[in-house]
This record gives sequence, structure tokens and C-alpha cells, in this order.
Amino acid sequence: MGLAGLALAWSAAATKMGPAAEWVARGTGGLAALLFLGLLVLFSRRGRLYPEALNADLLHPVRHAYIATITISMILLATLGTTLLGPSIVWASLWLIACVLQLAVTVWVLSRWLRGNTSGGFQWPGITPVLIIPVVGNVLVPLAGVPLGQHEWAAVQFGIGAFQWPVLMALIFMRIGVHGLWPDRLLPTAFITVAPAALIGLSLLRFETAPALAQGCWGIALFFLLWSAQVLKQMLAQPFSMVWWALSFPLAAFAALTLKLAPTGQPFSFLAMPVLALTTLVIAALCLLTVRGLQRGTLLLPEP
Repeated sequence: MGLAGLALAWSAAATKMGPAAEWVARGTGGLAALLFLGLLVLFSRRGRLYPEALNADLLHPVRHAYIATITISMILLATLGTTLLGPSIVWASLWLIACVLQLAVTVWVLSRWLRGNTSGGFQWPGITPVLIIPVVGNVLVPLAGVPLGQHEWAAVQFGIGAFQWPVLMALIFMRIGVHGLWPDRLLPTAFITVAPAALIGLSLLRFETAPALAQGCWGIALFFLLWSAQVLKQMLAQPFSMVWWALSFPLAAFAALTLKLAPTGQPFSFLAMPVLALTTLVIAALCLLTVRGLQRGTLLLPEP
């Protein structure tokens, strides 16, 4: 998700940097596609060899929501293909399949709440920014849906995500008030709160809605970026883990929206390239730390 989002951000930079930015976007997008296919194969193999571990993830109060990263990645790849290579039946088919699966995953994740305070049901400790991930997938739909000529369905699924976002944010703030902040190892997930507003802004621009609404979404995303940054020092004191990748996609979405708004004037035109540079450096650092963690055997340790 982070690499695909970065590719979209570099694609948006083409208006400022020319063909060089588009080539960076193509290279990053190709790497994202290869990694997605590789991880999907490994995920399927894990499910076959260790079904009890997969079932434990699906019952976990936090980890179950990560299942939406698969469908979101598919939507992002369809968006990248449509943006960089133009609309085609391939991207339309991938987008349609991903949208249906994304809707199904969203219903499944939130239907768990109907079980009440039972195993796998609603529990305050399980209310973390990770629950935003299924919502993000729905507001992503218009980015490829509109160019593919599916304006109506894109608007329908966008509305589902846009409605759920403030509800989840209210629950997250209530959880902080009732139970305090989530565990230290989950601190990077605070940055997930940046993504919905940034993506809603991008989708509004795709719908050709008034730029002022997208600018307002940029302001909301900026607030949550500054809010999340308050835990950065505490987060950096923790050992590196895959949870740190929670920084990547929200930053990429914020960078993409900033670049899209750059032609409208300040502060977007001033901040566009610095935000893109920061996002690229952060994701490059995450890639380096991931490779180093795999080499040292410290990345995939059992959860405490």
C-alpha cells in the first residue's frame, strides 16, 4: 500500500517535474505490484500450512482488520494501471473484483460488532486506528472508478467510506478517553488517521467537486498528521516492526493530495515537493529497515 501510494504521489508530481516523475512512478508501481504478488503467494501458503494461525488473526480484536489491506492493494494497483497506462479492460476487471471484495470485507469487519462483547465482538481495547483501514478502501474507489466510467458505483462506495470515517474517529477518541492510548508497539498506527481525509480530498477532486472541499480535507489531514506526530518520539523508542509501515500510505496519500492541490496556490504549491521528498525518504527508510530486520531475524518475532 505504501509503495503504491508513493507511486501515485510521484505520478501527481509529473506536472511539476515532467516525465522523470512519471518514470519514478512506473518503477515504484512495478515494485509494488511484484511485492503484492509475492506477499499474496506467501499469505496463501501460510493459510494452507497453518490454518489455525490464520484463524487466530481473523479472531484477533486488532489484526482482523488488516485483511482489508489485500483488497485495498488491489484497488491501488487498478488505480495505478489506469493512471499510468490508461483505462483498459484489465484494470476495469481488477477494479471491479477489488471493489466487491472490499465491500464484503468492510461488512465482515463491522458486522463483528453485532456479536456484542463476546469473542471477536466489540471490545474497547480493540478500537484502534487499524479499524480505519477497511474504510480507507471504500473512499479509494473513485480514483480509478471515475476514469473507468463507473462514476455512479464509485460515488456509492465512496459514500459508505465517507460515512464510516467520522463514526470510527469518534469511537477512537472515546477509546482514548475510556481506556487510554493503545499499546506502545501500535503507536505508529496513529498515522492511519491521516489517510481518510487525504483520500476523500483526492476523490472529491476526481469527482470534480469544488476545490474548496478538497482543500478543507487537506486541512483535516494536516491536523491529524500533526496530532499523530506527538507520539513520534515515543514510537521511535520502540524496536522496528512491520507496524511502522502504518506511516507509509497515509504520508503518500497526503503528498498526493498536496501535489494535486498545488496549482490552486499557497500553501499547497510551497509544500508539495517537500512533502513528496519527506514521504519518499520515510518509505525508503522503512524499506531499508525491513530488509535489515529480515537479515537479522528480528522482524517477524512472535507478538508479546
